Amino acid sequence: MSEKQGIYVFCGIQTDKKAGFGNVHFDSEDREIYTVHYKDAAMVVTRVPMKIYHPSKENLMMHQKVLSRVMETMDTVVPISFGNLFQSEEDVLALAESLYPQLVEIFPQIKGKIEVGLKVVGKKDWLEKSIKQNENVMKKKQIVHSKSEAAGYFDRIQLGEMAKDFFHSLQNDIKSEIHDSLSTLAEANQINDPIGEKMLLNAAYLIDSDKESQFDKKVNELHDSWQDKVDFKYTGPWPAYNFINIKLKIEEPST
Repeated sequence: MSEKQGIYVFCGIQTDKKAGFGNVHFDSEDREIYTVHYKDAAMVVTRVPMKIYHPSKENLMMHQKVLSRVMETMDTVVPISFGNLFQSEEDVLALAESLYPQLVEIFPQIKGKIEVGLKVVGKKDWLEKSIKQNENVMKKKQIVHSKSEAAGYFDRIQLGEMAKDFFHSLQNDIKSEIHDSLSTLAEANQINDPIGEKMLLNAAYLIDSDKESQFDKKVNELHDSWQDKVDFKYTGPWPAYNFINIKLKIEEPST
């Protein structure tokens, strides 16, 4: 007995014309990518067996590759997170209809725009050198080392707080000198929580696609100025993940 088929949704786009985006290798088979329409909103979908799909690296990369392919020809792409599977095309149509009031507002905000990301990570040698130049931290460190473990308990707590404050000051420096410079070229920006103890900035920027080269040039200039102190991880273009907040009604796959 063949598995029941469902409809997997990749993203939303603004168009009232049927569109195809080739095939995707999904769940061990090549599957057609096509659109389901409501007015001038369309959901980019494919037909797959109705079951739970886990967010493995392979699956996440597959999902992102489809979004990147859609972005090559469409200028208004609303990203939808991995794993949204519906029972039928009628359910996807109902989804598009329920989302339509939100999409009407979102489409003009992201039309012709892309998201890029920048993570700035402090180089170990520079971070160590910088903290050694902080007299208060180094004095407290000497006090901690001169005392027994029990006697130095509160000093160690204070040292940890001072080190945390020092790191926050470095993050503020990066924000004012790197992030604020880039924000002037962006339509919108968002600072996310850092990942790892050496990350000084984790930011996303919404930019006009025709200003991408100008933004890239500024990133390169800033990298040249800071390359002895930090590493840059510059990614994109992506759909506007950080600048869209839509709620989906998810159908649970039937067993």
